Amino acid sequence: GVEELALLEKLLGLPKGNKYGVQGERKVPVLQTNNGPGLTGLMTIAAHLVKQAKKDQLLGSTAEEKAVVQQWLEYRVTRVNGGSSNEDTRVILKDLNIHLEDKVYLAGNIFTLADILMYYGLHHVMVDLTVQEKEKYLNVSRWFNHIQHYPGVRQHLSNVVFIKTRLYTNAH
Repeated sequence: GVEELALLEKLLGLPKGNKYGVQGERKVPVLQTNNGPGLTGLMTIAAHLVKQAKKDQLLGSTAEEKAVVQQWLEYRVTRVNGGSSNEDTRVILKDLNIHLEDKVYLAGNIFTLADILMYYGLHHVMVDLTVQEKEKYLNVSRWFNHIQHYPGVRQHLSNVVFIKTRLYTNAH
């Protein structure tokens, strides 16, 4: 959580200097603010940073886009952060693969905070997928590859390689 927020801060071009901590067993991120109580939770802090950077379009422009972004941010925190058994991971990749079938980004045709945080949340999963698994979740692979090449997103995270050409055909 905290590492993702630092990546997000850099991506948004915000000056460093925010003080983060974690609380509780689940290591929920906390942002210490100068005035008043700290902010708690990945999504709350991420949305705050986006507003601070005056990049509100990352939260969606229309009411519908905003709702879809919110929906995927919630999914990210409740499903992707939650249990990460292999079975859960398969379900998550399947959900995303279906959703991304006819979309460039999670919220349709615009790049949003949902794409950024889902990318950070799934990076460790995508790194470990076999070539066959990446092909099985082709829409997720396409989306992930697109996001990792979006200016400023990947930063120090490793580049996940996707094979561009098919090495074999289904013809026998």
